[in-house]
Amino acid sequence: MKIFPAIDVVGGKAVRLRRGDYNEMTVYSEHPEEVASDFKNQGAQCIHIVDLEGAKTGETPNFDTIKKILSVGLFSEVGGGIRSLETVEKYLNAGASRVILGTAAIENPEFLKECVKRFGSGIAVGADVKDQKIAVRGWLQSSDLGLWEFGKNMQEIGVKTLICTDISRDGEMRGSNLEMYKRLTDELSIGIVASGGVTNISEIATLKDCGCEGAIVGKAYYEGLISLKDAIQAAL
Repeated sequence: MKIFPAIDVVGGKAVRLRRGDYNEMTVYSEHPEEVASDFKNQGAQCIHIVDLEGAKTGETPNFDTIKKILSVGLFSEVGGGIRSLETVEKYLNAGASRVILGTAAIENPEFLKECVKRFGSGIAVGADVKDQKIAVRGWLQSSDLGLWEFGKNMQEIGVKTLICTDISRDGEMRGSNLEMYKRLTDELSIGIVASGGVTNISEIATLKDCGCEGAIVGKAYYEGLISLKDAIQAAL
């Protein structure tokens, strides 16, 4: 299983939100590319990057900052406001290993199908879950689409990776929704990356055992509750 330490970007800074609330934001670094370099020095091979402002607006206000992060040379997945072929290509050409479609995957299925056709495994889909429903537009709105229906739809379209976040646990440091991830890996043949609330090494071992392709580590790392080196070792 792969460990993806996370960098969320607002205003060119590395930040974390609590339960997706933009009013509850902590700034961890003024230079996100230095954070990425530190990840690499600790043995990370992957990184998860989100433009939180882009997620709300559908634009790329932090592209230059993200490009600096990508230059560190890790396997990188990038999300946040990617809603056009032009933006997909922009990030892939800048060095992203794959891009994450969220709102666009729900609101524009034909666009998603075209992206999967053109870029294959270079496309991942974000399933951001609130009360078992998929949230959109930077988690600010809920759709009527249930997680299980959505996951099966993504599999049928040919999406290779689903990055699933339980919004209620994101930034809360009270543990990830292990039951949800176990059900996803049992019912779907698509690769599942777990996100939201990962707090300790035992959770990482459990996510690995239940068949997750990867796990995203965020606030628990920044707050010193989990060692990145230990997380990587537990995922091997």
